[in-house]
Amino acid sequence: MRIQTKQKLRQLRRWRIRKKVVGTAERPRMAVRFSNENIYVQIIDDSKGVTVASAATTSKALSGENLKANVAGAVRIGKLVAESAKAKGVTRVVFDRAGSRYHGKVKALADAARENGLQF
Repeated sequence: MRIQTKQKLRQLRRWRIRKKVVGTAERPRMAVRFSNENIYVQIIDDSKGVTVASAATTSKALSGENLKANVAGAVRIGKLVAESAKAKGVTRVVFDRAGSRYHGKVKALADAARENGLQF
């Protein structure tokens, strides 16, 4: 019962955020998702419905590194997604934290992306 309530509350927060956060061609949406073991980040142009750039702890580029869903992994993924976005010509994004609190891993990922050239 309690887990179901937590999931419902998280989903409500996610919907509340997505009502306001929309990615465009000029400022695509940077969607962040944390599972228990991995981190997934996508930069999405919602007007066209395409993913411009992405990064994850499961990607082949990071296969040698043993990254997890912690602050260190979030910093590494933040740097990687910023480099990938800049290579595609994206410098400004809107941040979609998908119902997570802006604290800890989420904040570390956002700060690392900002340090590496993304503006939001």
